[in-house]
Amino acid sequence: MLTLTYRYRIYPSATQEHQFIEWMEICRGAYNYALREIKDWCFGRKCLVDRCSLEKEYILSPELKFPGEIQQLNNLPKAKKEFPRVG
Repeated sequence: MLTLTYRYRIYPSATQEHQFIEWMEICRGAYNYALREIKDWCFGRKCLVDRCSLEKEYILSPELKFPGEIQQLNNLPKAKKEFPRVG
């Protein structure tokens, strides 16, 4: 089976390049924030209560639900109000 792919190159101006970099930074920040929420949730339940160090680890409330994709997408409007660069 033969698969053809096309490759396109763009040559942005300096202002366009700056705008692209700014958009990538915003996307990177939003992605890393969501990833940190998930990791905090997982690591907050990693050890048993009687074996955790209170100085180095913290335990999240058991009622706190897993920050799934739907919940994180529903939190985007609040993030846009808090952080105008996201909107």
